[in-house]
Amino acid sequence: MDSSIAAAGRALRAGDPLGAFQVVALRDDPAALALRGIAMAQLGELGRARELLRRAARGFGPREALSRARCLAAEAEVALAARDLAWPRPALADALRTFLERGDRENAAHVRLLQIRQLLLLGRVDEADAACAALDVGAAPARIVAVAALATFEVALRRGRAAEARAALARARHAALRSGIGALCAEVEQAGRALVLPAARLVSAAGTRPLTLDEVGAVLASPDLVIDGCRRTARQGARVVRLSRRPALFALLCGLAEAWPGEVGRDHLIERAFGALRTNASYRARLRVGMGRLRRAMRPFAGIRATAGGFRLVVRGATHVRLLAPPIDSPDATLLALLADGEAWSTSALALALGSSQRTVQRALADLEVAGQVRALGRGRSRRWLCAPAAGFATTLLLPASAGLG
Repeated sequence: MDSSIAAAGRALRAGDPLGAFQVVALRDDPAALALRGIAMAQLGELGRARELLRRAARGFGPREALSRARCLAAEAEVALAARDLAWPRPALADALRTFLERGDRENAAHVRLLQIRQLLLLGRVDEADAACAALDVGAAPARIVAVAALATFEVALRRGRAAEARAALARARHAALRSGIGALCAEVEQAGRALVLPAARLVSAAGTRPLTLDEVGAVLASPDLVIDGCRRTARQGARVVRLSRRPALFALLCGLAEAWPGEVGRDHLIERAFGALRTNASYRARLRVGMGRLRRAMRPFAGIRATAGGFRLVVRGATHVRLLAPPIDSPDATLLALLADGEAWSTSALALALGSSQRTVQRALADLEVAGQVRALGRGRSRRWLCAPAAGFATTLLLPASAGLG
């Protein structure tokens, strides 16, 4: 490696892309193209960065597998920043295998962190948690340690574990300061805001009040029956019933929990679960069927008793019923939470992250655009969507999760 390539690499590791450009801007060899691509990525020119990295990967010969793997890892990181969640995971696995075979532990740890970040964006929290637990960054540079701690921090937030999240944030802050990279320090401080912003709302017949993540953790750890609207689960202690794939049943359960210990009328439940403004015999039959299914699902925790005016939730063993609702009251709250990271998302990436169809996402975005909550950049296949970071509440518990809180 010549001195100019080494100098540009040191500048990029220190978070100085302009300094790297000054050294390799006029060179077109594969190593220089790769460094220019990384510099472009640090400056936010993601499309140009991916083009340069691909040119660099094609330029390396068959004996330069390690350099080609580094280009693949860099392109994968740029793809994540561009929210290209469909970027081929096998290619990243091949790069990891090359790093391990050649003894490049630093880049191997970096690739594992990219895989964890991709899992988190896709809502696969269980897999990300297991990968974080298996990751060893004890001898890694400070920037790798900081990124690993941020990944652990996000997993803890998704789980509602405030104490674990604070410990991970402290590790990330300490490592970021040691790295001397200003952008990384700013990312850590931005992440820490989620600990003090409202993360959910506690809803009852008496009213609604916001909760921080610490308060959410206290509610989840209580012996009460908790109806978690952020993850669409019912839980009491270690027992959990997941209703994320049964929205009508969960809507009925939320109506019962909101009115507890009182009863809720049949017309209100029909409107809440089925969206019907007027009831008829068909909707009343659907309500009876839904209540029967909900009784079976909730049997470990509570009973549902029919009354003259409607239905009432009867708890077993718990002293209270607590209903946690998302921090914002919007049918598109999860979509807004994804866009609130400030990155430009394609509709295909949003659909992949939400586990929904692309057409459903397009319709939701059109409604939000009319309401002035999101805006589009570009046209056709290059169109991307973004909104300003959501102010005043934490989006973490709104983000998609395939397995819910643990």
